Amino acid sequence: MTAEIYRDTWGIPHLRADSALELARVQGRVTALDRAWQLEVERHRSQGTSAAFLGAESVGWDRFARQSRLDDTARRCFASLEERDPETAAWVVAYVDGVNAGLAEGAARAPEFAASGLVPGRWEPWSPLGVWLGTHILFAGFPAKLWREEVVRRLGADAVGLFAMDGPGTAGSNGWLVSGGRTATGQALIAGDPHRFIEDPGVYQQIRLSCPEFDVVGLAVPGVPGIAHFAHTGTVAWAITNAMADYQDLYRERLRDAGAGAVEALDPDGVWRPAARHTERVEVAGGGGVEVEVIETARGPVVIGGTGTEESVSLRYPPRVTADLGFGALLPLLRARRAADVDRAFDAWAEPVNVVQAADTEGGLLHRVAGRVPVRAAANRVRVVNAWEAGHEWTGWHEMPYGPVEDGLAVMANQRGPATPLGVEFAPPHRADRIRRLLEEGGTLSAADMPAIHTDTRLGSAAALLDPLAALELSDEAAGLRDRLLGWDRHMDAGSGTAAVYARVRDAVVRRLVAHPALAVLAEPPALPAVFLPWLAVAPRVAFALENLLTAGERYGIDRDAVLREAVEEVAAEPVSGTWGDTHRLAPWRALPGTPYDEPALSGDNDCVLSTSSLPGLTDLSVRGPAARYVWDLADRDGSLWVVPFGADGVPGAAHHRDQLPLWLGGDLARVTTDWNTLTKESDDD
Repeated sequence: MTAEIYRDTWGIPHLRADSALELARVQGRVTALDRAWQLEVERHRSQGTSAAFLGAESVGWDRFARQSRLDDTARRCFASLEERDPETAAWVVAYVDGVNAGLAEGAARAPEFAASGLVPGRWEPWSPLGVWLGTHILFAGFPAKLWREEVVRRLGADAVGLFAMDGPGTAGSNGWLVSGGRTATGQALIAGDPHRFIEDPGVYQQIRLSCPEFDVVGLAVPGVPGIAHFAHTGTVAWAITNAMADYQDLYRERLRDAGAGAVEALDPDGVWRPAARHTERVEVAGGGGVEVEVIETARGPVVIGGTGTEESVSLRYPPRVTADLGFGALLPLLRARRAADVDRAFDAWAEPVNVVQAADTEGGLLHRVAGRVPVRAAANRVRVVNAWEAGHEWTGWHEMPYGPVEDGLAVMANQRGPATPLGVEFAPPHRADRIRRLLEEGGTLSAADMPAIHTDTRLGSAAALLDPLAALELSDEAAGLRDRLLGWDRHMDAGSGTAAVYARVRDAVVRRLVAHPALAVLAEPPALPAVFLPWLAVAPRVAFALENLLTAGERYGIDRDAVLREAVEEVAAEPVSGTWGDTHRLAPWRALPGTPYDEPALSGDNDCVLSTSSLPGLTDLSVRGPAARYVWDLADRDGSLWVVPFGADGVPGAAHHRDQLPLWLGGDLARVTTDWNTLTKESDDD
């Protein structure tokens, strides 16, 4: 036997091979067979070449990828990996070999190649590192510093706290650990759901990897070998949530033309020093292209401005500085047998910075932060700092803190916790508090109890809007609507008419706040690259920070009672018909529109445990939600559960393309299967 490919009833690949190296190769090949289009999109995005087949809408991303040096950083990190950890480097190369072996066959299955005119290319040894970097470069939310600059410039420094809330795509994940003392089996449970932008195909790949060294089931990132984030080895399981740490800095640069195409940047010691500069061309489908100036100073790549512009800003991020993307953790994680092994493996973790929870069959528990966060001045973490001023250098790396397991429970939902010293803004505590309460009220817990927590829809943040309504003077119609809202159970269920009414009132409040003279000065977007504009749009910022805006001590001249009264009167004058699910529907991202789907209604909302995020004041559609759900049972791996939003196969129309969607919508999970005798052998992979 060299390698064997099996599938379960959901089409999930179960792979076994004689060695870890051969297993990596077959993992790459199977991923190419199932996800060829997704792999090529992500590779091109990491290279900044996606506009060549996706069109002009992708130019903004490609420009950012080129200017931030994503592909070059991946190359540097791989070269460093070869020197420091040749075993892992060879393992990555084996995965790449497998991708290249399967890509043509996988592309023949995927209609998007013909539709876009894309011809599958060739993966390089550093391509998985580029995919990982491109997927996570915005996870730390450094564009939020640009938003704070705008708030300070237009409203003053004191106003920054009004908008303290997570930025696009960085929060919503849930994870919890239950020790054996609280379970029916006496063994621990780990459960949760990573929240990301919902993509079709999905961002996680259910997979099993088995060889003489290890046998692991979990959720892989297509294009990256191994199983990094969520896995169960049989004796130990682990999972992560975004720690909301701040580990990327923006520097305002002073650049000058040094002649003959050269550029110099002013350093903190007052000396003008050469900056690297060259020009690249982004090709665009349909003809033509865009020239991109690429500049790098001693701080990092310039991602805003350039020569001859009024202002330039550089980005400093750890993998660019250290040439280490943390891939040295991946093989040790697969080989882990105990929570202590997982702990040691995550010592090598770099990006993104995560909170890790793990448990093993001997009672070992782990709750820690993993990643690389620089030591630097407090100002760096909050705003754009001046590159030519001393005191903004990186001077070392923070020790990663550990968190407690209190009363046999550890809950992380992007709220303040062990990572608090490492971040600036965190998610409100509503989801974490709700999860802990449900666990504490659940008595003796089992794996079967976890899906109800995944799909809990109580909206903890609703109080900020609803509680003040009782004191308002309203018309008879509006008073009736208020009474309905105050009697509501505050669950954002798809079938709830009152949830729809609440959402409409909330929309009206957000629109009024956005238009209020005190905040309207933020409405005009600054002249910055398009890739940053989601962090700079005022309506989402107001929506995400609505709880703060309605409860903060400083009102900034806003008559909040008047805003609430007008919003309720508006909705009462035009009664809402239908339910929350009529407008709160799934809106997954696809690189190409492709086959239209009648996407389903969703329960949940931003601050529910079921965090199916909408953009109040703009749209009820949900582009972000649980990209997977999992329950790892340490008593019996085959008692574990998992589900993804669509399916194991990335090919539209395939049997397993969207077969898990009904489970995902209903809050159900598929059982993990590890008995080879129950699986269907697809092929030997020689």
